[in-house]
Amino acid sequence: MNKIAISVSVAAAAAQLLAVPSDARRDECEARAREIVAQQTAMDCVAFLGGCPPARPQFGIPRYSFWNEALHGIARCGLATVFPQTIGRAATFDTALEREVADAIAIEARAKYNLFRAKELFDLYTGLTLWSPNVNMFRDPRWGRGQETFGEDPYLAARMGVEFVKGLQGDDPNFLMTAACAKHYAVHSGPEAKRHGFNVNIDKRDLYEYYLPAFKALVQEAKVESVMGAYSAVNGVPCCASKYLLRDILRDEWGFRGHVVSDVGACTDVWTQHKYTKDALSAALACIDGGLDLCNDGTYGPLRPAIERGEVKKERLEQPVVNLLTTRLLLGNIGNAKTPWDGLGEKDIATKEHIDLALRCAEKSFVLLKNNGVLPLDRAKCRRIQMWGRYKDETALLGNYNGQPGDPLSIYRAFLRELGPGALVEEGHGGDVTLACIGLTPADEGEGGDRKHINLKDDQLKTLRKDRKERPNQKIVSIVFGGSCVDLREVAELSDAVLFIWYPGEQCGKAVYRTLFGMNNPGGRLPVTFYADNAKLPDFEDYKLPGHTYLYGEENVFYPFGYGLSYTTFGYDGLKVAKSNGGVTATVKVTNTGKVAGDEVVQLYVRSPKNSGDRRRHHLEGFKRVSLKPGESKTVSFTLKPEQLMQFGMDGKQSLAKGEYEFFVGGGQPGFTDGVQSARLNF
Repeated sequence: MNKIAISVSVAAAAAQLLAVPSDARRDECEARAREIVAQQTAMDCVAFLGGCPPARPQFGIPRYSFWNEALHGIARCGLATVFPQTIGRAATFDTALEREVADAIAIEARAKYNLFRAKELFDLYTGLTLWSPNVNMFRDPRWGRGQETFGEDPYLAARMGVEFVKGLQGDDPNFLMTAACAKHYAVHSGPEAKRHGFNVNIDKRDLYEYYLPAFKALVQEAKVESVMGAYSAVNGVPCCASKYLLRDILRDEWGFRGHVVSDVGACTDVWTQHKYTKDALSAALACIDGGLDLCNDGTYGPLRPAIERGEVKKERLEQPVVNLLTTRLLLGNIGNAKTPWDGLGEKDIATKEHIDLALRCAEKSFVLLKNNGVLPLDRAKCRRIQMWGRYKDETALLGNYNGQPGDPLSIYRAFLRELGPGALVEEGHGGDVTLACIGLTPADEGEGGDRKHINLKDDQLKTLRKDRKERPNQKIVSIVFGGSCVDLREVAELSDAVLFIWYPGEQCGKAVYRTLFGMNNPGGRLPVTFYADNAKLPDFEDYKLPGHTYLYGEENVFYPFGYGLSYTTFGYDGLKVAKSNGGVTATVKVTNTGKVAGDEVVQLYVRSPKNSGDRRRHHLEGFKRVSLKPGESKTVSFTLKPEQLMQFGMDGKQSLAKGEYEFFVGGGQPGFTDGVQSARLNF
């Protein structure tokens, strides 16, 4: 790891609970922003409110572009390390690893920013305002952009998202390393094709219980610098013009101090799609008055003639400009600020350390769904390895909103390299083992690409059936790509082993090789429910919660949320729970009862009293990924805050119901996983 990365990770350990930059530093930058705004005209202010504001050299303000992407590596601007897609990183259940990944992304972002500025490039994808992470809830497996999220559980999304934001923004007391963005606020998870005019009618209980917790955590714990308003509307009001969302909740209730940006084109949608206002001017004013700062389309343009007519005063525009300039000052983008990262450059992009991290992350993301004992493979007995399907497909490595790796490793290329010239790695069927590389690609799902069903393509299943019929004793390992749930019933029936690898990034092939041959013991767990088929899925456009996710439904589940196998086994013993400061502490001993080292994801679920009115079957409130050698035991502890036990009322507020609470700790959900320990407490 390079010196910058070391300093960042050391600072992270020392300052994990601190809000950085400090409130005092933010106050200082905000005061400077107000000084600048005081010297601008109303027309100048309008220019600052667009996605590509012009330079103002007399104030030390260069040209800038706010739009940049960093979902799983810096995207759309040349060479970069490409890490596993977000849903795959969620499957690691590893918050420390997520922080490392975000640290690396921030280093590459700063390095590119320095290189671009040296060349006076200020176009799209050159700035430090990174529009990631996506903490929308993956409530339905058909949503094409669910791959960008941390899955279907609010607690998991919050914990992973907080670490990602902290990693992107750094730990310097004076400057933001980059500015992260929590998107898409709020209540968005499809349908993508209708998003520009789609409205969600929802009550406060659903809103606060499920759709908002991750956003709240990113604002209050990680101090995320930016929040992006969604295209859609909530209860008839477009998100980018919603005073309730942007002012009442975000700023007044949660204390958000950064800037709010629209999704690209969302301001125009206010009047052209939602018909919320009559024209572009009224849409612009509705967004500004609602609490939006930066408009990523031309909707703010009509403010200029309105200013000339005296209809819009400068005072109405000042606070949004202050918010945006404050962010840029905190980034060191204005003036001759010297930041700790000014020395970063080409040597810090796609480094060996970052590529090794991408490999480690991919390995930890893989979820072993079935294994009849065929894995890990014995290299000495695998003289001929056959492959078919997506074994050469490099697009299946990258997901969406991706960067460009210098040396992407498909499964085929990696096996050729790792096994060397003395091994037979062939295209086709047969051999000592067949690797069926199947599943989805980014072309099957993504922005504008919601799925109508969760089925695999017929040709993949037909080929798998033929393999099994013609070679009944053949070892078949199915390696499944994808960013969401697929119906794997027949795949599991026809295969000796099934490994789900998501969109695993540039080190895909090497990670698969190391996993199949036992150099990596898969320890990933599903961050979404894998359903058996489409038959009992709720209406995709219905945002009401019953029937969605493991929290509110248990029908038709094939592989449950939190599920995953290992090459070893784990046992649990001695769960103890006790009241503590209004909350609960829980401890349990977990032991590797098998013959090889491996990682276990210890999961804690809470079940409310029967008559509490809580609709959730149970809910995840703690997880820790632990590494154990054969025979090794560790005591794992959790501390739950009082609000983690509470139920939500129709007013969106929480209260603690009286009665008996049940706590489950083990390697998965209660009711789906053997060996789960349980204990009860009365409140």
